[in-house]
Amino acid sequence: MKFERDAPTGKCFKGNPAGLNLRQIITLYKAIIPFYIVCFALYIFFTRQPDYLDGEFTTGTVHFAADTASKHGVTKASFIVDTAYYLINAAYPLRNLTEGEQVDIIYEAANPQQAAVYRWWGYWIKWDELVASILIPVIFLFAANAITRNPTPESLIEQMQTEKFPNRRNYD
Repeated sequence: MKFERDAPTGKCFKGNPAGLNLRQIITLYKAIIPFYIVCFALYIFFTRQPDYLDGEFTTGTVHFAADTASKHGVTKASFIVDTAYYLINAAYPLRNLTEGEQVDIIYEAANPQQAAVYRWWGYWIKWDELVASILIPVIFLFAANAITRNPTPESLIEQMQTEKFPNRRNYD
C-alpha cells in the first residue's frame, strides 16, 4: 500500500483514514507486536494439557505400530507409571521421531493415559494454534480497513470541521 503525503501536515491520506503519519504507524506496530507475543505466550503457558505446572515427567520409548483400522504406520510412545504400561500417540506434523528413541513424556498423575510427548513443537507450539493466532488478527485488520476505507461525505465534513487541539499538558 502506497502512502501519499499531504504537504502542509505530513499526514498520510491514501488508505489511511485515521490520518496517521508514518512514524505513528511504525509506533503502533512496535506496540502491537510485543502485545501479541505476550498474549500468545500467556495463552500457551496456561492452556497446555497435561498441565506443565502440575504434570509429572517420565521417559518413554518411541515405537511404530500398524493401526488396526487403516493398516498405516502410527507413531506411538510407551511409558510405565507405577506398574501400569501406557501407550500414547506421538505423531505430530513436522516432528520426526525414530524407532526406539527415548522421549520425555508429561502426564497428570490422576490421568496418565492423557499424556503427551514433551517437545517444543507439539506440546508448547501447536501448528493450528499458531496459524489461528496469526490469521484472526489479520482478518480483523482487513475487516477494519474495509469498513473505514471509504467514509461517507457527511463523516468527512464532520472530521474536517472538528477543531484539533495541540497536545499540551493541562496544569489548571
